Amino acid sequence: MAKRKIIWSHRAKISRYEILNFYIEKNKNNTYSRKLNKRINKELRLLLKFPNIGIKTNIEEVRGLIIENFIIFYETNKDFIIIHYIWDSRQNPENLRIK
Repeated sequence: MAKRKIIWSHRAKISRYEILNFYIEKNKNNTYSRKLNKRINKELRLLLKFPNIGIKTNIEEVRGLIIENFIIFYETNKDFIIIHYIWDSRQNPENLRIK
């Protein structure tokens, strides 16, 4: 069986960049952003091994992996884990669009 791969949607790439960049600007250094990015990568490696560890959402086939104050919304199939969005859970939930 082939190993699953992680695929980032365009929106997910943008949200990751915006989150990491926000903390670089806020903290005037990249220490926290590097730490957060490392944590995200670590959790994604775990997700590759255990794709159903995220919580179910009200959207069929989409799960959410909680990392600190962030939720990575993703979907799995036999070949891929598709990252749809990274959400800072401290934002207004009415603005959340997963797909």
